[in-house]
Amino acid sequence: MTKYGVGQPVLRTEDPRLLKGVGKFNDDYSIDDMSYGYVLRSPYPHAEIISIDTSKAKNNPGVLDVFIGEDLHEDEIGGFPGPPPFFADLTKPDGSPLSYPPQYALTSDRVRYVGDPVAFIVADTLENAKDAAETIEIDYNQLPSVVDTSEAMDEGAAQLWEEVPNNFLFQAQVGDKEKTEKAFNEATHVVHVGLTNNRIVQNSMEVRGAVGSYDPKKEKYTLYTSNQNRHMLRDWIANSFLKCDPQMLQVLVDDVGGGFGMKTHAYHEQVLVLYAAKKLGTNIKWISDRTEAFLSDLHGRDHLSECYLALDENGKFLGVKVETIAAIGAYSCSAGVAIPTQVGPKILTNVYDIPTADVSVKCVMTNTAPVGPYRGAGRPEAIYVMERLVDVAAIELGIDPVELRRRNLIKPEQLPYTNAMGTTYDSGEFEENMNATMSLGDWNNYEERRQSSLDNGRLRGIGICQYIETTAGNPTESAEVEIKDNKVVVKVGTQPMGQGHDTSFMQLVSEKLGVDFEDVIIDTSDSDNLPSGGGSHGSRTSQIGSIATINSSDKMIAKGKLIAGEILETAPADIEYNNGAFSIAGTDREISLFDVGREAISSVSLPEELKGPLSGSDTHTIENWNYPNGCHLCELEIDKDTGEIEILNYCAVDDFGRVINPLLVAGQVHGGVAQGLGQAILENTVYDKNSGQLITSSFMDYTMPRADDLPLMNIDTNEVLCKTNILGVKGSGEAGALVAPPVIISAIVDALKDYGITHIDMPATSEKLWEIMHKRS
Repeated sequence: MTKYGVGQPVLRTEDPRLLKGVGKFNDDYSIDDMSYGYVLRSPYPHAEIISIDTSKAKNNPGVLDVFIGEDLHEDEIGGFPGPPPFFADLTKPDGSPLSYPPQYALTSDRVRYVGDPVAFIVADTLENAKDAAETIEIDYNQLPSVVDTSEAMDEGAAQLWEEVPNNFLFQAQVGDKEKTEKAFNEATHVVHVGLTNNRIVQNSMEVRGAVGSYDPKKEKYTLYTSNQNRHMLRDWIANSFLKCDPQMLQVLVDDVGGGFGMKTHAYHEQVLVLYAAKKLGTNIKWISDRTEAFLSDLHGRDHLSECYLALDENGKFLGVKVETIAAIGAYSCSAGVAIPTQVGPKILTNVYDIPTADVSVKCVMTNTAPVGPYRGAGRPEAIYVMERLVDVAAIELGIDPVELRRRNLIKPEQLPYTNAMGTTYDSGEFEENMNATMSLGDWNNYEERRQSSLDNGRLRGIGICQYIETTAGNPTESAEVEIKDNKVVVKVGTQPMGQGHDTSFMQLVSEKLGVDFEDVIIDTSDSDNLPSGGGSHGSRTSQIGSIATINSSDKMIAKGKLIAGEILETAPADIEYNNGAFSIAGTDREISLFDVGREAISSVSLPEELKGPLSGSDTHTIENWNYPNGCHLCELEIDKDTGEIEILNYCAVDDFGRVINPLLVAGQVHGGVAQGLGQAILENTVYDKNSGQLITSSFMDYTMPRADDLPLMNIDTNEVLCKTNILGVKGSGEAGALVAPPVIISAIVDALKDYGITHIDMPATSEKLWEIMHKRS
């Protein structure tokens, strides 16, 4: 093993420059002849646009031009595409294809949520662009709106689209309805719980931004942006909006200050800066402010679910049934429909041996910002449903929650196991995860701690929850490994947004090639570097991007053996590769990898097919997903007088297969738990029912978790190798966000058990808890 090989807790190589403030984020990007764009957005949730007069704005100081929807339409700029191609085509229950209401970079006829973009102003300064926006005269005819998910399909509710009657866009039914109904009829106990999975604003640390340029000589666009998938973004914008060859658009992405799924999507402003750059012959920069982010970024979650669990007389699970209404927002974009209908249901039954399931999901449209993927994308919603059902069943049946889980866990001898939704888990030790977590959290001595809290006037609760997820997204990834200037340059189609990808790829390649860690350079910034790439989402990088990189390294070694054979004057079959050098088997004659790389470029005696850079490339497509899993425990106290929550202990045992870097994995778990905690007890997106305005449109109104909301976490891993990829790895990026919400709610409910509480909806704010303890509503 090399010094910094796989399994070593290597500090992130990215950190020094970021901590010194020399990272390169979207707003750091500056080029000559820069103009600035500003988006004028609808102040109304629903209104017809009668007319737009931009004449005054165009005459304002410093203004280059003002664009409206009609301008883009006249220039044949297209609209937003449907979901990414790696999601299966969605069809309606009658078999007809699902059609999406149109969405354009600027709306010209009717606005459908507060924040809908209606005009794009370009000026020499941002201040001048904003000033000009105030002089645009728009005649709106206000229309009724609906922002509440539960009211979207009500009789008389405001209708967003003529082609979407009753705002009911799509329904999916997954599982076996008839078999599940039979299981419920034969059940001894049926448990029910109604759940709200609250709408979340994603709030990446770095807001969205875009810089657009156009070179008329090359007839090529360049977009510099903060995005999670530069190749998919390139193809979407080129094919759907600009209607040009994707090779005529270069997408550049440097550091990304958080994405969480929200930055996988194409956005209006990325199209607008490119369109305006070509029209005006200047470079145009647009950067969101935080209020714009609240209004216009893709939101997450927003589900209402009625959930049922059937059990026999021994507490064995017989079946599960879920009826969900999922809000899509005013437009269906990105993977908004696929997340609740295709992604989440795959792992609904979690790690339990449940014979049958029936999931019905209705997707509805509301006068709110569109909903897209948010860390976990459907999997957190599914795990929340299952774990809350198990805990409520334990309370109603009087069975210890650990014992109820133990009776129903999938056993190791049942693996590979195909669940009721048709998903096959290849590996896992689910009971061992729970046992290890209980030991880590000192579960058996909890009652002593609980009594101590009661003696001090505080309520203590504990919860334990299991999870499994399927890593989702684009199943194909490209990579290239090349020797250049005594370095190994790795180009890969994934891209980092804070996870430490550079470090993990450097470890993999360093170990694979036997070269120094510092001699590996990772290049992921330019869509022109590779013909295609899958980006970063769905915890896909380790099991797809890493394997494409390893395969590329193998191909480079194979080519290197041919070159080394020529140099060492022996048959390639006699050449071995070890520790960064090619050698003749059984001798001490060898030549280093970097020397072979130099010879490949400079030698005139090599066969033509061996001349040129020493490199290898691979496009890898997975045939099976992998299934990270684990168990988390939360112990907390609630102040009786204030309802304030203090998390005292948080423990996690996760199975991520082979762990490439334990420090990076721990960081991913920490971040996921923090976001899960935010949803569980603090965050909530609220639109006013009467006005349709977003009430929680700033950090003054929307509560984000802070450092003192989280304790030091006690984290461990149970490395059960994945059997469906050569590295044995499983994704780690979303696990914490899956299990933190149910385990925190479980602990809160346990703390309030003397008040007759079996469930409390997220966010379980201190105000809610205080009202429960003081019997007010």
